[in-house]
Amino acid sequence: MSEETLFDLIVIGAGPGGYVAAIRGAQLGMKVAIVEKRATPGGVCLNEGCIPSKALLDSSELFSLARDKFALHGITVDAPALDLAKMMSRKADVVKKLTDGITFLLKKNGIERYEGVALLKGASTAGQQQVAVEMPGGTALIAAAKVILATGSDAAGLPGIPFDGQLVVSAREALSFITVPEHLIVAGGGVIGLELGSVWRRLGARVTVIEMLPQLLPTMDRQATEQLYRSLRKQGIQFKLGTRITGLVKNGDRGTVQFDSGNGTEELECDKLLVAVGRRPVTGGVGLETVGVRLTETGRVAIDEEYQTSVPGIYAIGDLVAGPMLAHKASEEGVVCVERMAGMKSLVEYNIIPGVVYTWPEAASVGQSEEQLKEGGVAYRSGRFNFAALGRARCMDESEGFVKILADQESDRVLGVHIVGPRASDLIAEAVAVMSFTGTARDIGLTCHAHPTLSEAMREAALDLHKEAIHA
Repeated sequence: MSEETLFDLIVIGAGPGGYVAAIRGAQLGMKVAIVEKRATPGGVCLNEGCIPSKALLDSSELFSLARDKFALHGITVDAPALDLAKMMSRKADVVKKLTDGITFLLKKNGIERYEGVALLKGASTAGQQQVAVEMPGGTALIAAAKVILATGSDAAGLPGIPFDGQLVVSAREALSFITVPEHLIVAGGGVIGLELGSVWRRLGARVTVIEMLPQLLPTMDRQATEQLYRSLRKQGIQFKLGTRITGLVKNGDRGTVQFDSGNGTEELECDKLLVAVGRRPVTGGVGLETVGVRLTETGRVAIDEEYQTSVPGIYAIGDLVAGPMLAHKASEEGVVCVERMAGMKSLVEYNIIPGVVYTWPEAASVGQSEEQLKEGGVAYRSGRFNFAALGRARCMDESEGFVKILADQESDRVLGVHIVGPRASDLIAEAVAVMSFTGTARDIGLTCHAHPTLSEAMREAALDLHKEAIHA
């Protein structure tokens, strides 16, 4: 083992929480090291999650537009042919350019990179937290007064149906199929399952989503999920809700999925089973138990308001700790954690972290749903505007969906915004900004929005909340 190298801050994990924390630490004058077992930074999000899935979603959407909608715009082309290998090559190129960009940013900010597996060794006699990094060429010993754990999460499996990387796959493999599946069964009607199910349905696969709950996306507003459900069914995705997968019988490279919807065991054959039933924090193999880092009953790392664990000097962010497993949530926590180390009064506004489903139409939400407000006994008003009445949406031939705004009945403060429709992922930013400054529906309604744009739906929904919508 090499001689100990001292830093001000060590970050374990170079995903969207870790690399952002490292860069912010360097900006604040800290000497920073980052440890990542992958050859490339960016974590699951950039390497096998958010970015490659969005690359395939965009490519598959263009393919479906050429096949199904070009003629509606007076564009006559031969039936498009799929070159899946080239599509995958483009996805890989997008990922490489972005990982190269993060590598550049780490170097630009003077951050020392260690490619290897980190293991917490405890505090030294000088009070520094020691970390051993096992690398191909040997083991390096580094130490710092503060260590941030940002090791992320991995895919959770189905009981009794282990991943095999061929028939039973996670999102990692589903982003790299070399052929279009004949029948893809998706276990789980959450964000990952719906997005990847959409990709392969557009490219020609038969797709069946099996969800044990009676609805998709249970934390999202019910009207929004029902709209998305109808849209995806119209695209040909089949759903079995309130249904539990009970087993899998393998037959060569195919399988028979057994399930129960309350009427006894039924079966469906498939050539791929994508398990997308959630994710679990990566807490093993880092030495948490050795140094005494406490976990919660749900398996997350327990932290205080400063993101410090039960061990002084060791902090945790992102998927390791409570809250939604979202890349932007991890990044926000990375910045705030480091800034608090520097004595700043930063905070993450957890009640206004947006969530997005990148299907088409997209679905996006922030704040509370109508069901949550009712359950909490909050008096509220609701305003809604359908994209079908919006000029720009009609020009785009994208008229499905709506914007819904929920506001406090007395103060008019915006409590939640839910969008299903074109570019919902971009439109939700206005809602987040308004809610960040405790804005009201009246504030949105009084703001001039350019015409013709999709954002006009936000203003009309705000006006509708006060029964003043012009185009409803």
